[in-house]
Amino acid sequence: MVPAVDRRGEIVDRRAHRARQFTQDLGNGAILEMVAIPGGTFTMGTPEGRGYDDEHPQHEVTAAPFFMGKYPITQEQWKAVMAWTPPYRFKGASRPVDRVSWNDAREFCERLAEKTGQSYCLPSEAEWEYACRAGTTTPFYFGETITTDLVNYCGAHTYLAEPQGIYRHETAAVGSFPPNAFGLYDMHGNVWEWCADTWHDGYRDTPADGSAWECGGTPHRVVRGGSWHEPPDICRSAIRLKFAPAEGEDYVGFRVALASPGIRAATDGVRNGQ
Repeated sequence: MVPAVDRRGEIVDRRAHRARQFTQDLGNGAILEMVAIPGGTFTMGTPEGRGYDDEHPQHEVTAAPFFMGKYPITQEQWKAVMAWTPPYRFKGASRPVDRVSWNDAREFCERLAEKTGQSYCLPSEAEWEYACRAGTTTPFYFGETITTDLVNYCGAHTYLAEPQGIYRHETAAVGSFPPNAFGLYDMHGNVWEWCADTWHDGYRDTPADGSAWECGGTPHRVVRGGSWHEPPDICRSAIRLKFAPAEGEDYVGFRVALASPGIRAATDGVRNGQ
């Protein structure tokens, strides 16, 4: 069930959604759940006069269908794929990995691709926002604001008229909070998530096909979604931040994506779920 809230953070609606997904066996008891994201056109960014300058201008993007990780990559999944362990600040098999750089995340995708024969990668920034919004146009996929019952963020701060919440000071196990309409969890808060794109200071001349924007820009890479450490304003669907690709922080993780065409083993494993 996906809740919707008003500006006071009160739940005004709950709707059931079905998601198509398949599972990938990673070995050692670890599985990776991938959710089918339907293709479509959406408005990326924030209207002029709202948000931050690097979220402008708003523009239409048409994304092809793809698969995206149901959750951020967990420490259990990392250990099943990689030959080394990052110095996580918050340890736990079902917690998201943290303190992983963009270079680390890319290496994980490469090893996962070798292990499974599938072309796993980091999502593009446009794919990430499209998947996060899941058809919504509000600042959050829950509506006009969020609460700490729905998202892991610094609840000492408020966004609109919702009450102050709690500040957990740590990551939460993935899937601890409700999903969006596409069946994705933790797209707001918990950990920032690396995207494939290089950093640009705005959206002038951005690709309109949802692909990663890797030409021009700066050597920095994009993270999306906010974290356990951020106020609600920095967890919006449109929020974006830049980090050096070799930089790993205790509030940064990632999730993986997979293009729909040519997926082997997915057809037998695709099922409906939430």
